[in-house]
Amino acid sequence: MNKRSISGYLEEDGAGDTRFGGGNKPKLPLPKPPPPNPLAHNRQPKVRFTVADDAPTVNSGGSSYQIPGGPGSDVVVKDFHDALARSPDTAVAVAAIKALTAVIERSKETTMMGIERELKDAAASLERCNETAISLKASCQLFLRYTTRTNDLDEPIDASKARLIERGRSFAATSVRARATIAELGARFIRPGSCLLVHGHSRVVLALLRIAIKQGIQFSVVVTEGRPDETGLTMARALDDMGVPVDIILDSAIAYALERFRIDMVLVGAEGVVENGGVINKLGTYQAAVSAYCHNTPFYVAAESYKFARLYPLGQHDLPIERKHVDFGPLCPASVRIENPSRDYTPPKFISLLFTDLGVLTPAAVSDELIQLYL
Repeated sequence: MNKRSISGYLEEDGAGDTRFGGGNKPKLPLPKPPPPNPLAHNRQPKVRFTVADDAPTVNSGGSSYQIPGGPGSDVVVKDFHDALARSPDTAVAVAAIKALTAVIERSKETTMMGIERELKDAAASLERCNETAISLKASCQLFLRYTTRTNDLDEPIDASKARLIERGRSFAATSVRARATIAELGARFIRPGSCLLVHGHSRVVLALLRIAIKQGIQFSVVVTEGRPDETGLTMARALDDMGVPVDIILDSAIAYALERFRIDMVLVGAEGVVENGGVINKLGTYQAAVSAYCHNTPFYVAAESYKFARLYPLGQHDLPIERKHVDFGPLCPASVRIENPSRDYTPPKFISLLFTDLGVLTPAAVSDELIQLYL
């Protein structure tokens, strides 16, 4: 079996249960935690994200994106902001790709070096909208790599510019199609009568479930509430509109729900997929993966390839920090510190498969695909 793509690899075990790899996977004990690092308390997060009170922002996928400098700032950032504001279904990465393509179209530079410099400056402006957004940074890096690779220095500038614009539009079109490709691949893993647990509001997960419904597959979904921004309620509302039976649980009830509802699979999206096959996603994804691992339940991640990031976190302390406001009410003492990061890191050992537009991948295959993407 090719580890890089295992599309269609489904087997039936003796009980008629469709599982990755077939057979009854034995329940494994949790690995022993690594010894404490005496320097851990001195480690500071690499990035902290703050937004000025008067800075205009737009929300997408549970994160806020600021316009650096406020009104009258870079045109590329305005294009990015407008794309997100026009449609709630527009992915952050797709909005960034289209904004960068527009930079090439507007460019008055007469050399390829000048155009590349404009693109790099524009990408840097976009990344400053939210310096902790993994998918935004990854998509900008991939766009720059894709559009400017193997440029012919002897080619007339007009021809080079036209080629870059075509590459940019092609990259955007491929990115838009990614969600549909993932939905088609992932829907094949949903069995009639199954019960799924989802965490967070993911547009690619919704697209996948919508395809399953169109195929006549009946299933039910358990949704975590998604505090503090209520992304779970948004997800539950969307599923209810699709006619899917939905139960909402507290974020702290994941382990209980896996047993109580006899969950067949856990399905989540991802903000970023890192080099070792792990994922960065909404806070609580890690505990959902660990709980699924303990209950011998497949844990699947649906993510577009433009979210593949050249990052290699070793643990939670390596993540860029974006904090979400949460109000515990007047009974919370003023001297008590509140720790509420927006995302966490899930190691690859807890992930069964990743549904991507590059195919259905094992976590071990992600590094190979990253190399191909950035060649």
